[in-house]
Amino acid sequence: MKPGTLLRHRELILVFAIVVLVALIALRFPAFILPRNLIRVFDDTAILAMLALGQMLVILTRCIDLSMAANLALCGMVVAMLNAAFPDIPIPLLIVAGMGLGAALGAANGLLVWKLDMPSIVVTLGTMTIFRGAIFLLAGGQWINAHQMSDSFKALPRNVFLELPVSTWITVAVIGLFALLMGRTPLGRAFYAVGVNPTASVYTGIDVGRTRFFAFTIAGMVSGLAGYLWVARYAVAYVDIAGGFELSIIAACVIGGVSIAGGIGTVAGAVLGALFLGVVNNALPVINVSPFAQMAISGAVIVIAVIFNARNERKRGRIILKKAEAEARA
Repeated sequence: MKPGTLLRHRELILVFAIVVLVALIALRFPAFILPRNLIRVFDDTAILAMLALGQMLVILTRCIDLSMAANLALCGMVVAMLNAAFPDIPIPLLIVAGMGLGAALGAANGLLVWKLDMPSIVVTLGTMTIFRGAIFLLAGGQWINAHQMSDSFKALPRNVFLELPVSTWITVAVIGLFALLMGRTPLGRAFYAVGVNPTASVYTGIDVGRTRFFAFTIAGMVSGLAGYLWVARYAVAYVDIAGGFELSIIAACVIGGVSIAGGIGTVAGAVLGALFLGVVNNALPVINVSPFAQMAISGAVIVIAVIFNARNERKRGRIILKKAEAEARA
């Protein structure tokens, strides 16, 4: 493969950008590149990376899920309340309960989009508000703090195994499962097919509505898992957990090369997009960049990524048209 071809791959460009960014930061703050700190940066990005993978599935099918952060918050509050009320419940059972609740909430989004043929942005904007309201009703506006949570509940994500936190290992496992799903299963191929051409997908035997339903359900399940990891890691649960985080999730996907138009995106790209944001968010405060400048920089990165995606998609469209024209002439 020629070098020029390699540089056109979004994942390699992102890897290069991350390496350059880390090197520039190290010039100002050498301790940033210490292995322990880099592990902490990845661990800080773990939840975002998982959620970006869930969002990627939904976006691939030409939909979007604005309720993932609210889903995370509701599942996190439920498992925190269960732990506070029944501290003897095994932690794995609480995690399964959180994932089950998240999957059910995601399935509700998927059913509305599938059966009622409603725009996903409208559905998830509504359910986002419903989920946030449900948190307030369940908790009565109260917080679940560290003193109400059991030590084992809080400790699991922070426990270290082979020099890495358990939350990092969980993220690595999730990434591996998504890679298998997208590369080795008919469902993974169906996500891409529906995004590329929903009409043609029907003629190949793919149920577009059911495929989107599965995308929302899996995204919800990931949100449920992230809900436990969030409240356990920060040892607090409240109504506004992960408020505004849905924008970071979508930004990670866009930066990673996932096309909002559907059909284009990779597991590696979504993870690298999240990691890029994680490096930026961890590095800017270290080099004394103001919060307002951080917002401007993050916004600029997203706009540049969107422009880059749009240009690539136009080029791809022209190539397809040229091939079709050549075949017609032949």
